Amino acid sequence: MDASLLPNRFLNWFAERGWSPRSHQLALLDHLARGRSTLLIAPTGAGKTLAGFLPSLVELDMRSKLPPGSPGKKGLHTLYISPLKALAVDIARNLETPVSQMGLDIRIETRTGDTPSHKRQRQKINPPDMLLTTPEQIALLVSDPAAQELFAGVKTIILDELHALVTSKRGDLLALGLARLRKLAPSLRSIGLSATVAEPDDLRAYLVAQLDPEVRALSDIVEVSGGAAPDIHILDSEERLPWSGHGARYAYPEIYELIKQHRVTLVFVNTRSQAEAVFQDIWRINDETLPIALHHGSLDVAQRRRIEAAMAAGSLRAVVATSSLDMGIDWGDIDLVINIGAPKGASRLAQRIGRANHRMDEPSKAVLVPSNRFEVLECQAALAASKRGDQDTPPLRKGALDVLAQHVMGLACANPLDPLTTFDEIRSCETYRHLDWETFERVLDFVATGGYALKSYDRYAKLKQGKDGLWRIANQKIAQQYRLNVGTIVEAPMLKVRLVRSKADGRRTPVGRGGRMLGEIEEWFVEQLTPGDTFIFGGEILRFESMKEAEVYVSRAKTENPMIPSYQGGKFPLSTYLADSVRHMLATPSSWQFLPDQVRDWLRLQEEKSVLPTRDGLLVETFPRGNKFYMVCYPFEGRLAHQTLGMLLTKRLERAGAKPMGFVANDYALSIWGLMDLTQMCETGRLSMDALFEQDILGDDLDAWLAESHLMKRTFRYCAVIAGLIERRHPGQEKTGRQVTVSSDLIYDVLRAHEPDHILLKATWNDAAEGLLDISRLGELLSRIRGRITHTRLERVSPLAVPVLLEIGREPVYGEAMESILEDAAEDLVQEALA
Repeated sequence: MDASLLPNRFLNWFAERGWSPRSHQLALLDHLARGRSTLLIAPTGAGKTLAGFLPSLVELDMRSKLPPGSPGKKGLHTLYISPLKALAVDIARNLETPVSQMGLDIRIETRTGDTPSHKRQRQKINPPDMLLTTPEQIALLVSDPAAQELFAGVKTIILDELHALVTSKRGDLLALGLARLRKLAPSLRSIGLSATVAEPDDLRAYLVAQLDPEVRALSDIVEVSGGAAPDIHILDSEERLPWSGHGARYAYPEIYELIKQHRVTLVFVNTRSQAEAVFQDIWRINDETLPIALHHGSLDVAQRRRIEAAMAAGSLRAVVATSSLDMGIDWGDIDLVINIGAPKGASRLAQRIGRANHRMDEPSKAVLVPSNRFEVLECQAALAASKRGDQDTPPLRKGALDVLAQHVMGLACANPLDPLTTFDEIRSCETYRHLDWETFERVLDFVATGGYALKSYDRYAKLKQGKDGLWRIANQKIAQQYRLNVGTIVEAPMLKVRLVRSKADGRRTPVGRGGRMLGEIEEWFVEQLTPGDTFIFGGEILRFESMKEAEVYVSRAKTENPMIPSYQGGKFPLSTYLADSVRHMLATPSSWQFLPDQVRDWLRLQEEKSVLPTRDGLLVETFPRGNKFYMVCYPFEGRLAHQTLGMLLTKRLERAGAKPMGFVANDYALSIWGLMDLTQMCETGRLSMDALFEQDILGDDLDAWLAESHLMKRTFRYCAVIAGLIERRHPGQEKTGRQVTVSSDLIYDVLRAHEPDHILLKATWNDAAEGLLDISRLGELLSRIRGRITHTRLERVSPLAVPVLLEIGREPVYGEAMESILEDAAEDLVQEALA
C-alpha cells in the first residue's frame, strides 16, 4: 500500500519512532478516502486503534489549515464508540500522545455517564473535533432537538470492539442510533474494529445501511493475519483440585507467586462478588505488601479512574478485575494475565489474554486457573481453541422491541416523527431489517398511548398525532423523563455506599466532606443486613451502620468472616463451541494426556464405575442415595439451559408419578431427586427416558410452567423499564426496587388479562426464549440427543455426578467456612462413589 496517503508530518512521526505505517493502516486510509465503510479485523497489538483514527487525524489536520470562517472548519468530525467507559477514557489518554507529538490542532474529549453534566451541556454547544463516547450517550444526543446541527458535519464513526457491542440490547440501541446518524450526516463512514470475530459478514452488515430487506449490504473488510501466538497454560497446581465451587482458593498462594514473578499482572474473574473475594484473599497473603488494586463496575468512578491511572503509570503490580477491563485497554507493562475460573468462551479468552503485552510481535502470556475439575476440561478446550485460532463470538441478534420503543420515543423528543420515513430509517439497520409494518405500528401505538389496555390512563399518553400526520411529545416533561431513563442496562436497584467514622458515644460522623463515596451496592443485598453485619466492598471490610433513603452508611471494621456482596446477573454463559469441545474431550480418552493426573484419574474412575458421556448423545444416570432417588444427566449446555430443562423435567416427572422434590444445575450437568425409584420405574415401563426428553417438552409443558413462573414477571419488568413504560428515575428521586416490582407486576397482570398480545408481552417472551431460558439451545440439545440417550442404572453416585450433587442445598456461607464445608461434603460423596 502506498505510504503517500500519509502527509509528511505523519510519516516523520512514524520515522522518528523507528516505525513504518503498517499495510492495514494505509489500507484503511485508502478505503475511507473513497468513502467506504470498512471492518478491520486484526490481532491484539496490530495497531487497530491507531488505524481507526488515522483517517480522521489526517482529515482534521487538513481541515485545520483552512482559512478562518471556511465552511466545515469547525464542528464535530469523528465519533468513537466504546462498549466500556474505561476504554473510552484510556483511548483518549493514548490518543493525546501522537496528537501532541505531531503538533496537531485537534481537540479530543470523552463523554460517558461519568462526565459531569455541565461538560456534557458545553459539548453540545461547542463540540470537540473528536468525541469518544458510549452507545447510551449517542441515544441521548440524537434525542436532542439540536442533533441535526451537532451531527451534520460528522464524517466518521469508529466502533471499537464491535463484536462486543452488537450482541446485546446495547447493540440494538446503537444500531438504531447509527441509522439516525446516517440520516443526519449523509456522508458518514463507519469503521468497525475487532480482534475476535466468528462471522465477519454479520459485522460488515451492521456497519452499513440496509436498503433492501432481501439483499444484505456489506461494508468493505481489511483483515490482518499473523501476530505472535499467545503463551497460555493451565496452572499445574500441587494442591488438590476441588470437585465444585468457583473461588479457586486452593491456588491463591501460587497466584501470588506469579504476581511476584512479573512486572504487572491482570487477574480476571467472572463476577463482581468474586472480584471482591479474590482481592481480599490475595491481599491477606500479600506479605510483601505489593501494590495490588481492585476494579469493577460498582466501584465509585473516582476510585476506578485512580486505579486506571496507576495502571497506566506502571505503579501497580496487579489488578483484580471483572469484564470492566477485558477489552481494548492498552497498558503495555502488563506481562501476565491470570484468568480465575473457566473463560466460558474461546473469544472471551482471546480478548482477555490480549491485555498482556498488547504487541503484535510479542506473545501474550496467560495462566488459566480452573476453580474445579469440570473447569479443567473447559480450560483445556479453550486452550486448544486458542492454538487453532478459533472464535465463538455470538451471532448477530435480532433487534429487541423494547429497545425499538425507547428509540422511537427518543426520535419524537428530537423532532416531530413521521411514521413512514421513520419505519424506512429503522429498517436500514441490519438488526431491524426484517421488521414488518404491523409490528412497527404496534410499537408506535404503545409509545404513544401504552397500548389498548392502558390508553385510558393519562400517564401513558406520551405522543399526540397532529393533523399533518406527525407524532409529537405531549409535553416537555416527557422528554426530560426519557433522558433520565435512557439506556438498556437494567441493573438491580443500587444504593450508594458512604463511609462514616465511629465515635465513642455510638454516633456516626462522615469521613471527609459529606462522607467518602465508595461506590454502589445492590439494594436486595443490603435488605438482608442488620446493623453490625460486616461485608467486603472495594477491597475493604466494612460494617453496616444504617441506611437512609438511597444511601448505605458503613464504617471500617476488622473481622474474620465478612460477607461478600453478590450481584444479580454478570455470569457468562458457557459457549456452545466450548460445550461441544468438552463433550468431545470426554468421549476421546486419547485427549486426556494433557489433563492433570487427578483429573485423568477422575475420568478413568467414571469409566470404571459408570460410563462416559458421548459427544452427540446424553448420559443419564439413576441411583439411590439416602432415602431419595436421583437422576443425573450431562448435557453440557450451560446453566441457563439446564435450569430450564430441570424445571420442565420436574413437571413431567410429577405427572408420571415420580414425586420429584427438586433439581440443581451447573454448566455441565443437571440432577433431579425425588421419592420414587426412577430405575425401577424405567424397568417396569412406567417411565421412558426417550419420552422424558422428547422435544414436545418445549410446547405445552413450557407454556404451563411459564404461566406460573415469576421469571416472566421479572423479564417483563426489565422490558418495561427499557421501553419506558416504567420509569426508574424522576427528577431528584429514584424508585426503589420494590416500587418498580409492584408497578410492573400490576401492569403485567392487567396486560395478561386484557391484552395478551400486547407488544411488551411479545418482547418479554422473545427475551425469555433467547436469553433467560435459552430455549433455542435447549431445542438443539433435544434434537441432537434423540435416539442417543444412554441410561445407566447405578447402585450409588458416580464420580462424574459428585460436582453437581455438591450444589444441592448450598447455603451462602462465606470465606474459608464455605471451602471447608465443600471439602467435607466432597469427601463423603467421593467415598460413596468409590465404594
